[in-house]
Parts: sequence; structure tokens; C-alpha cells
Amino acid sequence: MAVTTFRRGRAPKDPEGRMPLREHLEELRKRLFRAALFIVVGAAAGWWLWPNVVLPTLESPFDSIGDGGGLNFAGAVSPLDIQVKGALWVGLIVSSPVWIYQLWAFVTPGLTRRERTWAIGFVSAGVPLFLAGMALAWYILPTTMGLITQFTPDDAYNFIDAPSYLSFVMRLLLAFGIAFLVPVVLVALNFAGLLSGGAVLKQWRITVFLCFLFSAVFTPTPDALTMIVMAMPMIFLFAVATTICVLNDKRRRRRDGAPELERLSDDEASPL
Repeated sequence: MAVTTFRRGRAPKDPEGRMPLREHLEELRKRLFRAALFIVVGAAAGWWLWPNVVLPTLESPFDSIGDGGGLNFAGAVSPLDIQVKGALWVGLIVSSPVWIYQLWAFVTPGLTRRERTWAIGFVSAGVPLFLAGMALAWYILPTTMGLITQFTPDDAYNFIDAPSYLSFVMRLLLAFGIAFLVPVVLVALNFAGLLSGGAVLKQWRITVFLCFLFSAVFTPTPDALTMIVMAMPMIFLFAVATTICVLNDKRRRRRDGAPELERLSDDEASPL
């Protein structure tokens, strides 16, 4: 008589290879802990980088203002508060290869060993795209500051609240970085079998609308040209991700030997 044994501490998977809820939660806890650990380690480096490198860089858009204004720390603890936030922000950027990999490892636990090796490609594409989104947001920041300060009267000084400005800049850069990372996450969900390429393709109109909406919200200039320039890279990335998802679905159907259901006639029975 055959005896089935299971590894201690792990619940058995069902015949389709799906993980039970308890093991999913345990996997989530493990991935979050590892990501948080490396973010804290990166924040330790960010504590030194913030006042010496990052803060002077973020203040550079005010160089064009000259003596007409600058950043103002109104509160006694404002510099300390913004340095703590800035250190965590730097830690999030520095540790991006780690938490992006942890994201991949969590959403794709059921892949084969060969498919798991594609995690290198996921991280190799995700990290540059995350940084590219932040770089694009940084590119429009001087235009943002020019728009904000152009209404200051000639005989007045524009002292901008430093915590508000720096928090806005950090949110803007992270928002564009995450927006550029979303297409890579869609590919990961497709490889995990949680999202089909056809489902992504059917929502292309909504995707294009959301890209333009995101660009309109986070682009401060009122002209349509800047909004289009900001939206086109995101639309292109979603188009590439959709193509990869569709091709992966076709590859998976050929591997499983299942016919494409959309090509079946109305009176032909499907494998289901």
C-alpha cells in the first residue's frame, strides 16, 4: 500500500498544484519580511545620502529662482521628519531589485523550475523600467517648478514649505516608477496563469484612457503636448506587455495540446 508523506510545516497542494490559503499567507509574510529588511538596510545608507546627495539634488530646480525664493523649514522638527522619510524613500529605491524579485516570487509560486529562471529577466526588466519612470518624472520637475513660481510677484519672495515640496517630489517620482513597473507585473501574472493575454487585450481602450488620465493628473503643465509625451511611453510598455502575454498564451496552448477555443464552431464541443 502506497503511503503519502508530506514535508513538516507545509500543507499539501491540490491535484491542480494550487497552494492552500494558509500557505499563501505564509508566503506573503515571508516575502514582505525580506523586502522590508532590505528596505531598512537601504534606508541606513539613505540616512547618509539624503543630506549629502539627494536633498541638494532635489533642491536643484530652485536654482533658477535665484534670490527670489527657496525651500523653507517652518517647524523645528521638520528637517528631522523629512530626513526620516527621505532615508526610507532612498532605501526603497536602492533595494528595488530585491523587492521587485520578491514580488515576482510571490505572484509566480506555481511555475516550473525552467519558468522560475525567468525571474532574472523579470528583475532585469523591472528595475530599469522602475528607474526610467522616475527619471521621466524628474525630467518634468523643472517645468513643474517653473509653473509654480511664475505667478510670484516681482517684489515678493517665494519661500515654499520644504516638507510639502519634498513629499510631492518623492510621491511624483515613485508614482511614475510604479506606473512603468505595472506592465511587467501583468506579464508575471500571465506567466502564473492568473491573467490571460486575451483579457488584457480586450481592455486596451481602458488602458489607453488610464495612461492619459495618469499623465494628465501628474503632469502640471496645461498643454496637451506634454501630456501626450508622458503618456506614450506607458502606452508603449503596455502594448509590449500585452504582446508578450498573448504570445505566452499561444505557447502554453501548443505545449498542452489544447485547441484555441475561440476558433471552435458553435456546434463543436470544447475540451471543458
